[in-house]
Amino acid sequence: MFKLRTALFLATGVFLCMQMGCMRPPEAATTIPDTHAADEKAIRDSEAAWVRAFATKEPEKAAAFYADDADSMLPDTPLMAGKEAIIAGMKPELGDPNFSLVFAPTKVEIAKSGDIAYSKGWFKYTTTDQKTGKRVGQAGNYVEVYKKQADGSWKVEEDIATEQTPLKVLRND
Repeated sequence: MFKLRTALFLATGVFLCMQMGCMRPPEAATTIPDTHAADEKAIRDSEAAWVRAFATKEPEKAAAFYADDADSMLPDTPLMAGKEAIIAGMKPELGDPNFSLVFAPTKVEIAKSGDIAYSKGWFKYTTTDQKTGKRVGQAGNYVEVYKKQADGSWKVEEDIATEQTPLKVLRND
């Protein structure tokens, strides 16, 4: 009986070794196409289009660049969480006749995974001081965190800005 068990055990081991030897090696992981340059261009183009959308002074157009669950953290402004809150926060600003916002990225980085990116750059903002009624301006820096959407477009998930200069009265040029 002992010899039979040993023989079966050895036969099973040999069989398994033969099976494993006959198996094909696993397929190489599918290579993700390198879309880095196209993604960087898409984000830079998107930010240029976003500046044009702000110039329309239409909150829905300006907010179209945000993901539905985005957050906006701007100087001297409470956190705006979600696209609806961002639109509501934009309405008074965009209704101001002195409002203008220009910005441009100085750097865009795409994650190796290709689904997350960030841009950083500078901004210049003009509005009306609510206390004095005078035209005021501010300059600063920003970081946008982007997430690639199912349709391949990029939407802002986090909008973060810091002031480099505080709001100050501008000369009437």
